[in-house]
Amino acid sequence: MCELLAMSANTPTDLCFSFAGLRRRGGDAGPHSDGWGVAFYEGHGVRVFHDPAASARSRIAEVVENHPIKSEVAVCHIRQANVGSVSLENTHPFVRELRGRYWTFAHNGQVPGFRARAGAHEPVGQTDSEHLFCDLLNRVRDELAPDPAPATLRQTLVAAATEYAQQGVCNLLVSNGEWLFTFCSTRMVAITRRAPFGPARLRDADVTVDFAAETTPQDVVSVIATEPLTANEDWDRYAPGEWRFWYAGEVIDRGCVSVPDLAHPDPDTAPANEN
Repeated sequence: MCELLAMSANTPTDLCFSFAGLRRRGGDAGPHSDGWGVAFYEGHGVRVFHDPAASARSRIAEVVENHPIKSEVAVCHIRQANVGSVSLENTHPFVRELRGRYWTFAHNGQVPGFRARAGAHEPVGQTDSEHLFCDLLNRVRDELAPDPAPATLRQTLVAAATEYAQQGVCNLLVSNGEWLFTFCSTRMVAITRRAPFGPARLRDADVTVDFAAETTPQDVVSVIATEPLTANEDWDRYAPGEWRFWYAGEVIDRGCVSVPDLAHPDPDTAPANEN
């Protein structure tokens, strides 16, 4: 399976610690060796790194792990390919402009045979994941006014994710740099760190950080992932069908929709079918 990672924070924060843990799962502590990517928002801009090589052996990933890029929202993905070749164009997260903002999208799962509705946004690669993203953007463009109310936008995102999850496995991350939308079809976890901060130890790397020394009492930083990245913290597990809308490190809206029972509800026991 692929793995997802995202961050939402109320102050510019680097992702080095969490990325160090996820990176090891890309061909070292895990089998996700078919590419990786990460997007860091800086104001209205987005700094994006992609590499079709395994993150555990990528020199670009090494730079990202050791260079503290500060961001309030970040989206990351490591890939185990099934649909589409191992190539740069099929590497998540995907990025498109919509109404003057860069949107990013990362997907874990498979929605077999899915094709995006016709519209301004078209896929470049071969994955159903990119088709989902283009379909979502075309839906937002077609159905919503240029500056929709936040509640209206959330309703559209939830409706689209629910429709996709009715057709397959759809764990996804979507952001425009201001907010972060997360949807769980099978597996997703989250943790919110706030004062009093303490130490955290990665599961897949011999790395420990004392967040008390790296933060201020006002900081709120939330990390969302496919599976917990640390061994000494309590992560909150999403329910199947649960969605959360994050802003500045906090959940400002959430809900749960019905998704089909899967023959293999845990992707680790399912046939390899991830994008």
